Amino acid sequence: MTTDQDRKRPGRPPGTSDTRDRILVAARDLFARNGFDNTSIRAIGAAADVDPALVHHYFGTKTKLFADAIHIPIDPMTVLGPLREVPVDQIGHVLPSLLLPIWDSELGKGFIATMRSMLAGSDVSMVRSFLQDVITAEVGARVDDPPGSGPIRVQFVASQLVGIVMARYILELEPFKSLPVEQIAETIAPNLQRYLTGDLPGLL
Repeated sequence: MTTDQDRKRPGRPPGTSDTRDRILVAARDLFARNGFDNTSIRAIGAAADVDPALVHHYFGTKTKLFADAIHIPIDPMTVLGPLREVPVDQIGHVLPSLLLPIWDSELGKGFIATMRSMLAGSDVSMVRSFLQDVITAEVGARVDDPPGSGPIRVQFVASQLVGIVMARYILELEPFKSLPVEQIAETIAPNLQRYLTGDLPGLL
């Protein structure tokens, strides 16, 4: 329960050890039921019975809260932020060069664990919502030519990247597992760029 003192000092921890956990539980429930885009920090705070400022205090941004809610140890904006500065005709080349080093790092182990959980049927609705509401909004809007093609373009890219994760990190297929990340990035980049800006059957 939020105390009067907590309300007077928004943004500061209320002193109870379960506050962060309550916020995460509320966030998971709301993200799963309403999707990422339709879930506000204010709604999460209300569901957790805390001042919304405390949600920001513990988690910063909504994307960071989402990452914590599904156990991704990396703020998605680590990748999406830099992509905002990349010209559209280079996104397909820059994206794998950003992602693969992360996936190969210690932080990447948490991401792989999340993928395994997804394959077991956990948190799929939240990840689907995040892909549709955040990734498509960030990247799909920039490659929406012809109009309406942005979401499917992003999903083609996602299918290629998920395939990389499956083959390299979950199935651990050799020699693919041992290839340098630079080689993989350079190999798949033209395909990713074609998905994003090229002619696709049925779209053009």
